[in-house]
Amino acid sequence: MLEAEFDQFASEYHPQHAASIRLSGETPDFFAKYKIDDVAAVLAAAGVKPRRILDFGGGVGNALGYLKAAFPESEIVLLDPSSQSLDIAQKRFPGQAHFQQFDGRTIPYDNGHFDLVFVACVFHHIPGDLHLGLLQEISRVLTTGGNFFLFEHNPWNPLTLHAVRNCPFDENAVLIKAKDMRAEIAEAGLSRSRIVYRIFFPRLLARLRSLERHFAKVPIGAQYYVHAVKSSI
Repeated sequence: MLEAEFDQFASEYHPQHAASIRLSGETPDFFAKYKIDDVAAVLAAAGVKPRRILDFGGGVGNALGYLKAAFPESEIVLLDPSSQSLDIAQKRFPGQAHFQQFDGRTIPYDNGHFDLVFVACVFHHIPGDLHLGLLQEISRVLTTGGNFFLFEHNPWNPLTLHAVRNCPFDENAVLIKAKDMRAEIAEAGLSRSRIVYRIFFPRLLARLRSLERHFAKVPIGAQYYVHAVKSSI
């Protein structure tokens, strides 16, 4: 999560992202929206309405519009180490969040400040030796009973591997297996968690996507998420 690394890609993020995923037949907006739709559906089923949301590593704000639409009454913080990315996000979505730069290590908020922490395909950019510390920080700022959703690329999916290998800003990416990610989250103190695999069909086979709920435990989806709830223990 070096600031300079993401500053150099901030202005070209969208076209580079779109080019890397063209085999899926979808746009970056599709991938941003489905994640928020999933989060909103899980929280609605649990009767949860988050007051404060942290979009961790939110970059140029791809998820922000969808977060605000799904949770219009929530206070949202978009946190990122890249000042240029934050500038772009703020211009895209003025007044819809607080845009906060940080040092890539310490989240500048008090313990238990957020009810929901959302992370979209960020940790494969972070050096492995920083994972635990950042996950502990996320656990620290999450309130007891709060929800944590971390989405990542699935290294078992060939289309995902192709997209990452052909994306300039993923040059230094190290993809993380879902079970390894879940273990790191548990080590950080968030042991109540589950893995859900997502995006099994490209746009050409979109009519089959209604079947995806039956494959949630099959580890071949293009992406996955880990959903954790912070317990009082």
